[in-house]
Amino acid sequence: MDVSVVIPVYRDLQALGRLLKALAALDPRPSEVIVVDGGSDREIEALCAGADCRYLASRACRGEQMDRGAQAAESELLWFLHADNMPRPESITVIRAHMAPGTVGGWFRFVFENERCWQARLLAFLINLRARVGTPYGDQGLFMRRDAYGQAGGFPPRALFEEPPLVRRLRQSGRFAPVPAGLGVSARRWKRDGWFRRSLRNRLLALAYILRRSPGKLARSYFRRG
Repeated sequence: MDVSVVIPVYRDLQALGRLLKALAALDPRPSEVIVVDGGSDREIEALCAGADCRYLASRACRGEQMDRGAQAAESELLWFLHADNMPRPESITVIRAHMAPGTVGGWFRFVFENERCWQARLLAFLINLRARVGTPYGDQGLFMRRDAYGQAGGFPPRALFEEPPLVRRLRQSGRFAPVPAGLGVSARRWKRDGWFRRSLRNRLLALAYILRRSPGKLARSYFRRG
């Protein structure tokens, strides 16, 4: 099963460079890598050209960016990554092994990359528990069959909380479950904002979303604070 990787970016030049190097080291490699840039950054476009991956320009809206990449993808499987992700070399083998009949997709276990402090271990445990009982988010490397993605309506054009509607519909259509493997996530934003301060802010935003606050207003609050 061929795999297309879709990466939404916005001013993520350095992080994207690291991710593209990691993707080039996968064994096997994805059949294509599509970067959808919400900032129309010429340096990112040049980086993509040098890494032999497709570059698409878009407005800065993560859900819209990922859907545009999915629509352009040609493979049977779609794998959505964030620029801060760091996949393991065997990741595509893990994805293929997971895709038994009746399975529409899944996600990876959240692991802070190169962080072994107790805060990182505790938060990773809680994030993975939340994903099992609630919604896995984009930094956990969501992947799915392309036909299941289309039937579920794809990502809505939201800059934040674009995952819950799609994940809910995928779970209704078949098995959508985690794989027994980790996906690295950069801790740079948690270390900048404070391990628990950032996580608390994220949970408060999620609670506001559950209470039906507008995703657009929540996104403006989230990105205004970085």
